[in-house]
Amino acid sequence: MTRKYFGTDGIRGRVGEFPITPEFVLKLGWAAGRVLARHTSGKILIGKDTRISGYMFESALEAGLSAAGVDCHLLGPMPTPGIAYLTRALFAEAGIVISASHNPYHDNGIKFFSAQGSKLPDEVEQAIEAELDKELRCNESSELGKAARVEDAAGRYIEFCKSTFPSQYDLRGMKIVVDCANGATYHIAPKVFAELGATVFIVGDQPDGLNINAGCGSTHLELLQEKVAQYQADIGIALDGDGDRVLMVDATGRIIDGDELLYVVAMHRQQTGSLNGGVVGTLMSNLGLEHAFRKEKIAFKRASVGDRYVMERLLEDNWILGGESSGHIICLDRTTTGDGIVSALQVLAAMKDNGSSLQDLLKGMEKYPQVLLNVRLAEKVDVLACKPVKEALRGAENELADRGRVLLRASGTEPLIRVMVEGQDAAQVKNVAQQLADVVESSL
Repeated sequence: MTRKYFGTDGIRGRVGEFPITPEFVLKLGWAAGRVLARHTSGKILIGKDTRISGYMFESALEAGLSAAGVDCHLLGPMPTPGIAYLTRALFAEAGIVISASHNPYHDNGIKFFSAQGSKLPDEVEQAIEAELDKELRCNESSELGKAARVEDAAGRYIEFCKSTFPSQYDLRGMKIVVDCANGATYHIAPKVFAELGATVFIVGDQPDGLNINAGCGSTHLELLQEKVAQYQADIGIALDGDGDRVLMVDATGRIIDGDELLYVVAMHRQQTGSLNGGVVGTLMSNLGLEHAFRKEKIAFKRASVGDRYVMERLLEDNWILGGESSGHIICLDRTTTGDGIVSALQVLAAMKDNGSSLQDLLKGMEKYPQVLLNVRLAEKVDVLACKPVKEALRGAENELADRGRVLLRASGTEPLIRVMVEGQDAAQVKNVAQQLADVVESSL
């Protein structure tokens, strides 16, 4: 399906530039209300992260939904997976998230969850886009939607997160540093880990509307590494601005990415007899992860990059576990979407159950050297249609032969071409990646 507005993860862009404007978002609320609540008079939830423009877009969505005759319940700052959970728990028709995830504060976006707490199917997004092309018509006053605040939203989600951790364990005796990225988890994640018994040191919990993801969180792990060393913590947990992805730092200060966290969770599921099939990664998943699973006779499949595509493959195969190296991990035996806090709890459960450190749990996986370079573009282009790029890609693949992989792909959320090269020889990988990135930049 060709989408006019929706990307791989909703609608996203720079605030004030179309389509991330108050006028468009108001009409988007109206269009979504007409589609998502077409057959019922039920409610739609709205939650947001901590960026300053969230207030503006929350009001715009509220007005649009009201004009369409749909009631909305406002959650305030709430992690994206928390909105997915509350959509199910409160029997809402849909949940709307105002967030640009790991992007800087000057970006924002809108994404949706269905009544089941999952991303919207393509045909529903297509229906919303069709409504957007129509003239906005406001209901009569007697048929306008109402708005209300959900006062206990944070508490409900905190209890849900805690319920995904095995009841026979607690976190007493563990020292954990939690970096909330000055984002939507700032008032939730620290309480989850502390109420389970951990000694918690918090960073990135002072959002001011402008500092979300700024020098902190899962995109900037230097601060977490510093704090893990300072507090001599057992582990550091880094969430992103909307709380749907997680990366970690072990007690030695080493960064643990999503591939490694997925390995730990998968091995624990296999150990406890609850894996129920194989594991889904993406085209970006490290080749070392695939080889580690092959050694353990765990089936592994790759999906396109993006958690929606991981989810699609999981549902196709009736599997429960998948994820991305960026830290999106989906545990369908615990929740319906990627959840940074819940995923972190699954890793901590594996540590508790085995009485092992995170370093020890990763001894069975050897990551291959991988280099990821981003080439920024003025506009989206078909990179593989460019002859010099195609020739350079073919040359890189021939040079690596069977000792590595090369991947060129456009980002689904930013005007970037991602150049990924991995293999057994670190120097060769770095050289091949830089050469390929240079060709892409000079050609486009």
